[in-house]
Amino acid sequence: FNPNDTLLIAMYDGVIVGTAGLHVESAVRRRHVASLGMGVADSFSGRGVGTALMVELMNLADNWLNLLRLELYVYADNAAAIHLYNKFGFEIEGTHRAHSLRNGVFIDTYSMARFHPKQPQVPLMSR
Repeated sequence: FNPNDTLLIAMYDGVIVGTAGLHVESAVRRRHVASLGMGVADSFSGRGVGTALMVELMNLADNWLNLLRLELYVYADNAAAIHLYNKFGFEIEGTHRAHSLRNGVFIDTYSMARFHPKQPQVPLMSR
């Protein structure tokens, strides 16, 4: 058990059809950040499971944990997940080429992030 982790399970007729997790960073300088992970059974895609899980995670992040930044990785070819994350304010920040191995093939992933909607936008630091 890690007190910095929240795990949610979506069930239908006693069967797990989706899971989601929010993992708050433990390092002092990154406690304002959490990473997000989610999975929905293919047979339940497009039926609101992902949206319901995201609503609960965003409520927790914004209203209870006061997190500034949420981060995630998503396969670049997962249009449904990217659409869901965009709906909740996530934006693509970068592409990781050949980041993951899936079925024997290296695929790209996107790094996406969302800032707390009631916090002022954080400016980019000049280099």
